[in-house]
Amino acid sequence: MSMQPDRQAPPVTAQECAKHAAAAAALDHVRDGMRLGLGTGSTAAIFVALLGDRVAAGLRVTGVPTSERTAEQARDLGIALATLDEMPELDLTIDGADEYDPSLRLIKGGGGALLREKIVACASRRMLVIADASKAADVLGRFPLPVEVNRFGLGATRLAVERAAARSGCDGEIALRRRDGEPFLTDGGHLILDCRFGAIPNPEALAAGLAAVPGVVEHGLFLGIAGVILSGNPDGTVTSLGHPDVR
Repeated sequence: MSMQPDRQAPPVTAQECAKHAAAAAALDHVRDGMRLGLGTGSTAAIFVALLGDRVAAGLRVTGVPTSERTAEQARDLGIALATLDEMPELDLTIDGADEYDPSLRLIKGGGGALLREKIVACASRRMLVIADASKAADVLGRFPLPVEVNRFGLGATRLAVERAAARSGCDGEIALRRRDGEPFLTDGGHLILDCRFGAIPNPEALAAGLAAVPGVVEHGLFLGIAGVILSGNPDGTVTSLGHPDVR
């Protein structure tokens, strides 16, 4: 991929090159007039920067951002935005992933936007994931699984999460996410538990167990949501997994 974004410094490391390649390839799936879900994270930010260049050149799209951070970036680039209430059905969501497996199952939420990311993705006809190849895993769980929880009853919720994880064959440290020494708060005002399981042998069972915990707002397992993954390689090539017309 030779295109460089006007508002993004050229990639200088192999991983940055891979992220840029995946983000640039995603532009091939964007059509004039589309309603787009705009993801959150480092690779999604590259895509939004590239999309801004296309918008400046005349492309007409409307974006629904998955975080306040993405919304601010998109506004600065002149990308028209709407809320999901104003535009409840989207054509395509383009977002990153913290980890993915060969079955297109994802772990997301490293940036803390998992709830909004999942809502937007599920409101879209298709979800296209952009990531660098280092995010690939045979078994999910190397990346800590984020679980967004209500602030009320945190201790009880954490214990229930531990028990749900154990029932699905998962074990490991469950820690409250902090930033600058203070509990990290999502855009929705919730807390995040980062679950360092190392391996998740049955993601579907874990997802069902977590969803049954009253204090859990959402978890970072995205199962059956992604239709295609564009995986960028350090040499600038892109490997496509899945089918772009299937979610």
